[in-house]
Formats: sequence, structure tokens, C-alpha cells
Amino acid sequence: MEWLTAPFEVSFVQRALWAGILVSAICALAGTWVVLRGMAFLGDAMSHGLLPGVAVAALLGGNLLVGAVVSAAVMTAGVTALGRTPRLSQDTGIGLLFVGMLSLGVIIVSRSQSFAVDLTGFLFGDVLAVRESDLVLLSVALLVALAVSVLGHRAFLALAFDERKARTLGLRPRAAHAVLLGLLALAIVASFHIVGTLLVLGLLIAPPAAALPWARGVGGVMALAAALGSAATFGGLLLSWHLGTAAGATVSALAVSLFFLSHLVSGCGQRWRARRVRRPVGAASLTSHALTSRPNEI
Repeated sequence: MEWLTAPFEVSFVQRALWAGILVSAICALAGTWVVLRGMAFLGDAMSHGLLPGVAVAALLGGNLLVGAVVSAAVMTAGVTALGRTPRLSQDTGIGLLFVGMLSLGVIIVSRSQSFAVDLTGFLFGDVLAVRESDLVLLSVALLVALAVSVLGHRAFLALAFDERKARTLGLRPRAAHAVLLGLLALAIVASFHIVGTLLVLGLLIAPPAAALPWARGVGGVMALAAALGSAATFGGLLLSWHLGTAAGATVSALAVSLFFLSHLVSGCGQRWRARRVRRPVGAASLTSHALTSRPNEI
């Protein structure tokens, strides 16, 4: 029992756990729509597109979170604008913004001789360095994400399954898409402190994808995804403490492992149920064949 509780008696691990739980809830709200709409590439592009703002903030001695917010806003506006270009596919626009923002960030980083440590934290996260002020910001971010999710639920749902129907219902799919991009940006900005931009998809995509086979309805997927993300945070911090591994990477790897485990168990369950359905049919066929082939014995 002490093996389970010992790490969480330390204050910075406790803060890391709470931060991971808050981020898991934010990512569940945004990541569910990302999974349902197949926007994983967009999430990856936006997470890497934070680099210029973070680099500038670090060089100027400012708050990295503020720099990340500015970059996220630029990426959101860029994706929205390029998505309205009729001759340009959305994937092409996202790819161009992805490469452009990442290249700009690398150029800014290359001008500094002392950004290596900050860049490592940006790429891979530093969950054990979370402060109490960060927890307050994450709590505010969760409230904002929850409000956006509740108010935009009907529009997001229509947009996820039939954009034309959303337009017919007067739900303004373009505006809904822009708001959804903002929700995604909020989740990514909130997460990069925890798992870094390279691994942010671990908490953004894996828990909702793992919840899909088990939950009914979008709300159920979100709730289960938040629980799975929190479990990955707890287990990741625990394993990181005892094994001496990177905390953020361990959390992300465990979240992805839960995805594979979920779909493995779900697939086995479906095959088992399919066999149970087929067996009575087979038995009935054998009985019918015996009755019709040997009528004199009855």
C-alpha cells in the first residue's frame, strides 16, 4: 500500500496529480469532438504551432502560457481563414500553417544560445514543476471549456455528423467550427505544461478514443475519457516515481496503452458475443437435421 501512496505524499507530486486531472477533463471535452470529427492532424499541427509564441515569451522573459495563447490564437484564425478558401483543401491549409509556424519557432530558437532547457520542457512537458497558480489557471480553463461545451453542444453535434444539416438548422457551422478550434486550442495550451507539445495528443486523443467502445452518447464519452485520463495521470506519476522515467512521457504512454487495451478487450467481447449468437443457431440446425433425416426413430 505504501508503494501506491508514498509518491503522493510529496507536495509537488500532489500538484502534478491535480494538474493532470484538470487537464484530463479539459482534453476530454475537446478531444471527444476531435475524435468524432477526425481532426487528429489538426490537433497535432496546433500543438506544434505554439512554438513561436512560447519561444518569443521565453526570450523576452515573459510568461510561456501567454506566448502559447497568442500562437494558438494565430493558428486558430489561420485555420479558420484558410478553411474558407474554396480552392484549398483544409488539410493543405493546416499543413502549411503547421510547417510555417514550426519553422518560425525554430528560427527564433536558433537565435538564442540559452533556450535548450526551456525548449525541452516545451516539447516534453514538466508536470512536476506545476505551481499553485498553474492549478488556478487550469481550473479557470476547465470552467471555460465546460461552458463552451455546454453552450455549443447542439452545434458541435450537428457539425460532427452532418455539416449540411447543421446549416439547414441554422446552427452556423462555420462559426461553430471556429469555436471548436478555440476549444481545441484551449485544451492544447492547458496541456503543454503537463505532457509537452510532442505528447499532447496522448491526453487529447487516446482517452476519448478508448472510451468510444464503452460509452453511449457524447456526454458518456467525455465523462469516461476524463476518468481514463485521470487514471493515466495517476498511474503515470506512480510509475515515473518508482522507475525514474520522465513523468509527462509516462503519463502519455499509459494513456495510449489504455486505448489499445480498451479496443483489445472490446474486440474480444464482440467476438465472444458473436460466438454465443451463432452456437444456438448451429445447435438448432443440427436438431432439425436429425429430426428430418431420421423420422422413423421418433
